Amino acid sequence: MVSKQKILIVDDDNNIAELISLYLTKECYDTQIVNDGEEALRAFETFRPNLILLDLMLPGMDGYQVCREIRHNSDVPIIMLSAKGEVFDKVLGLELGADDYIIKPFDSKELVARVKAVLRRFQAARPVPAAPSNIKCVEYPDLIINQTNYSVIYQGKAIDMPPKELELLYFLASSPNQVFTREQLLDHIWGYEYIGDTRTVDVHIKRLREKIKDHESWSISTVWGIGYKFEVKTP
Repeated sequence: MVSKQKILIVDDDNNIAELISLYLTKECYDTQIVNDGEEALRAFETFRPNLILLDLMLPGMDGYQVCREIRHNSDVPIIMLSAKGEVFDKVLGLELGADDYIIKPFDSKELVARVKAVLRRFQAARPVPAAPSNIKCVEYPDLIINQTNYSVIYQGKAIDMPPKELELLYFLASSPNQVFTREQLLDHIWGYEYIGDTRTVDVHIKRLREKIKDHESWSISTVWGIGYKFEVKTP
C-alpha cells in the first residue's frame, strides 16, 4: 500500500487552515495543522512532511524565520502563503528558499494545483541510480558538478545545494559560453507547468553566486537584456 504524502499547514487562522486541510484531504493527502512558528519547527521534526504550506504572518516567529530555520538542514518543498502581494515580499520569500508563493485570498483549485506541481518537480529532482554510462557530470578547474548523484565539489569541498540550483548550474555548465534567456531556463529547469515568473531564475542565480564565486577560468555571467551563460575564459 502506497503511503499518503504528508503536508504540514502552518497558519494562525485556524478557519483558513481547516479549509486548506479539507481541500488537500479530498486529494488524498495527509495533513497536520499548527498555528505558530515554534510549533511548526517541532511538527517538522515529528511529522516529517513532504511539503509545507507556510503562512508568513505568524505570532512570535514569523514565516520567514521558520523558512530560514528549516532550510538550514532540509530542502523539503515550502509554499509560502501571504496577503502581501508586493514584489519585495515574494522575492524575499524565494531568496530564503521557498519554492512558490501564493497570495491570499486564493482559489482552492489553484492551491491544489500548485501543491501538486511543486511535489512533482521535487520528486523528479531526487537522485536516481544510473548506469555508469549515463553519468551526468561536468568538470572545470576547482568545480565538479554531478547531476547523477546531485553533488557539487567546489575548491575540493562539497557544497550543499538544493536540486533546482544544482540543475540550473549543471545546465549552464553543460553548454559553456551559450547564452540562455530567462524564459528558456525557466522552461528547461522548472518545466512548462511552473506557475511563476522569470524572477525565479534571477533568485536562483543569486544563490549560486553566493556559493560558487567567479573563477579565473570560468564564471556565471549575466548577458544584460537577455539572460545568463556559464562563461569559460580562454587563456
